[in-house]
Amino acid sequence: MSSLRPIRRLVAGNDAQGLSVVQIDGPAPNAHPSSMSAGRGHTDLWVWNDSPMALSCDSDDSLLKYRFPGEPRGGHLRVVQSVGRPADYDPAKDPEVIPHHPPKLRPGTTGTWDRGGNSLYTSSMHKTQTVDYGMMLIGNRELRLDEGTVLMQPGDIVIQIGAWHEWAYPTDAQMAFDMIGAEFPGGVGTALGNDAPLAPKAAPPGIRLNRRIVTIDRPSDGKSVIVSDGPCPDVLTDPARPGFASQRMWVTAGCPAPIVYETLHLPRTMEPQNGGTVFRVDILPPDASWQGKATVDDARKFFAAMGSPGASAWHAGAKHPYLQQTATFDYCVLLEGEVTLLLDHGEVHFRAGEVALLKGVRHAWSNRSGARAVLAISSHQGRR
Repeated sequence: MSSLRPIRRLVAGNDAQGLSVVQIDGPAPNAHPSSMSAGRGHTDLWVWNDSPMALSCDSDDSLLKYRFPGEPRGGHLRVVQSVGRPADYDPAKDPEVIPHHPPKLRPGTTGTWDRGGNSLYTSSMHKTQTVDYGMMLIGNRELRLDEGTVLMQPGDIVIQIGAWHEWAYPTDAQMAFDMIGAEFPGGVGTALGNDAPLAPKAAPPGIRLNRRIVTIDRPSDGKSVIVSDGPCPDVLTDPARPGFASQRMWVTAGCPAPIVYETLHLPRTMEPQNGGTVFRVDILPPDASWQGKATVDDARKFFAAMGSPGASAWHAGAKHPYLQQTATFDYCVLLEGEVTLLLDHGEVHFRAGEVALLKGVRHAWSNRSGARAVLAISSHQGRR
């Protein structure tokens, strides 16, 4: 690709008085059109080298250099764009075809292994020493494992727990990845423990849940497998906001992140500990459906049910009853619909595919449209 579709990224922080403000708003500048092949590139949205993450910095850390996949206690947020495979594609004429081969460490990396299989429209079979939160934004991607293949569509979520995988590109596609340093005891990176995956539950009435795919390498033979695939099994609704649902997707309970089958048995909270993360996808109904009915007490009950009773930041003159603030660095990716971010100073409108990075700020999300909005939020523990 000669260029990448610009990714609108907003960064919000706190000013000298502790009030939330926009620090950066515009196309993310660190784009690499052909970083992976002639048909695939990425845009870095943020890079960090240690956890907990600093909340007070004013720099644009998307411009930091890193050696893929990143530091053991760090990681990066990126959006990958790829060109779809044309109908007349002929593998025999593809200059980038590399046959599959035995595993080897990819040159120039410290935690990426490769088994070949590359082409213009297929990535290599590879694994990274990371836990990845993958969010499908535009188009389709085929996720291929040693045992199992799934077609990902917009709104689908994959949790890659250090697993071998290969991507194929049937269409032009855009996908966001929060890649978090993981712990590979003995350098192996296969599943530890026996925490049973949670079974998907029936969706609350009238709510369409997001698909959650979890992959990992089986310890018996090191092959990558699908642990679970279906609607999110951990869903919290809000009685005061019909149509609202918070879907907890994954938790990293430490840093580097452990390679385990499941984490949703851990206590629910919006505030990760030990340098960890909490990843959720919230479905926001139109404000008009509950405005004037939901009270500040309702909001406080909601935050208590989320395991973070201190998250409520309501005050006299607050713009929204669900105003909140936590000591977290939140990566917010709008998967569907439109929302407005409310800050102490100003408000900003977002459309699907746009990203907000919130550094421990007081804020609220308002859906002023007539349709639902779906927001993926990866909360990293922060330090002030």
